[in-house]
Amino acid sequence: MSVQSKVLITGASSGIGSVYADRFAQRGHNLILVARDTNRLDKISKDLQEKYGVQVEFIQADLSKDQDISKIEDVLKNDADIEILVNNAGIALNGNFLTQDIKDIEKLITLNMTAVVRLSHAISQPLLRKGKGAIINLGSVLGLAPELGSTIYGASKSFIQFFSQGLHLELKDHGVHVQAVLPSATKTEIWERSGIDLSQVPPLMDVNDLVDAALIGFDRKETITIPVLKDENQWNNFEKSRITLLPNFSSAEVAQRYKTN
Repeated sequence: MSVQSKVLITGASSGIGSVYADRFAQRGHNLILVARDTNRLDKISKDLQEKYGVQVEFIQADLSKDQDISKIEDVLKNDADIEILVNNAGIALNGNFLTQDIKDIEKLITLNMTAVVRLSHAISQPLLRKGKGAIINLGSVLGLAPELGSTIYGASKSFIQFFSQGLHLELKDHGVHVQAVLPSATKTEIWERSGIDLSQVPPLMDVNDLVDAALIGFDRKETITIPVLKDENQWNNFEKSRITLLPNFSSAEVAQRYKTN
């Protein structure tokens, strides 16, 4: 990719998004940073321009709102210099599904899922025309672990994993790479914002370590990157086991165990 290409990063005013901004600026990419906090965006933009000599734009947007998603869609469709989209913006909720307010659940679904789909859709056609580019989606290991009890947040991140894998299969032969990054518990502001007691969560990974590991996976063209997973064979075996099921889904015949009481 050209060193002058742009990277658009959502949720870029803190945590994972701000570290992605630093790392892509360090690589020579110009940036478009998207978040709600204008003051933070302004400071980060000035700091990165001064530090790395790249061009940094920012757009104030709340991606849980339809009109703000539309605003970023338009940018992705019309700015031909954007070659990488980082879908990082997201929220978590405290408590379990039955105690969570439905309005908060709807906001999570919009931000964690709908916005990701719409922005990915908006950039896909421009990238296909170029024959190059990438989409990075931030998921979570919780999407693989319903046993850990974060039902709605985990479900949204499970969606991100499937969506990314499916989109990768659609786009890979056209020069466009899709990566899903599945962090474990990471030290960001998402904990405080969701009201979760930090004493009740496992040890937190440093956000710089997370993004640096994720970018190594990105450079290796991984579709799924799990920075905390020490034995990659465990994931490879998981995927192989899943794929062995696929031929069994093509039968028109009910399995024998469901034919008798």
